[in-house]
Amino acid sequence: MIRIVIAEDQRMLLGALASILDLEEDMTVVGRASNGEDAVRLVHQHKPDICIMDIEMPVKNGLDAAEELKGSGCKVMILTTFARSGYFERAIKAGASGYLLKDSPSEELATSIRSIMAGRRIYASELVDEAYGEVNPLTEREKEVLGLVADGKNTKEIASELFITTGTVRNYISVILDKLGVSNRIEAITRFKEKGWFK
Repeated sequence: MIRIVIAEDQRMLLGALASILDLEEDMTVVGRASNGEDAVRLVHQHKPDICIMDIEMPVKNGLDAAEELKGSGCKVMILTTFARSGYFERAIKAGASGYLLKDSPSEELATSIRSIMAGRRIYASELVDEAYGEVNPLTEREKEVLGLVADGKNTKEIASELFITTGTVRNYISVILDKLGVSNRIEAITRFKEKGWFK
């Protein structure tokens, strides 16, 4: 019997997922969590074979929870609405065995769980295509500058924080806008967020 913990903050979806999986003869849902912190606690408590984890949840998100569960013996499958390459990269780093999108057919869920239990990794094909097709174009320093811009810091504050001149900050910002194909700082932050590149 495959023992499962589900972490999902939308109650109706949590109930639906549990019902669907409980109908499978070789599966049983042993715990339901509405945030990442509860998911980690339930995994330690029930020692399930697999934890199905949403990403955007209160208290602790699914990616942080997955990182915490690395090496626990419980496999993690991410089930999310978000096909973002940054999220996918983090899920891989956290050791997730699967990454499926919520608009996948429900029968695919049980099949994917069995495949993961058999030692395979299951990732949504559109994410694999995107992850290998699109790489974050910014250098570490440029990411740092954009992160400070996103925190609401102005050119002068960024310059003093990074011990560089305001002219250098402006040059960085100009290169960032150019690389991201946007015309201003707000668009740059939005584009970076959409891609899931903010860690």
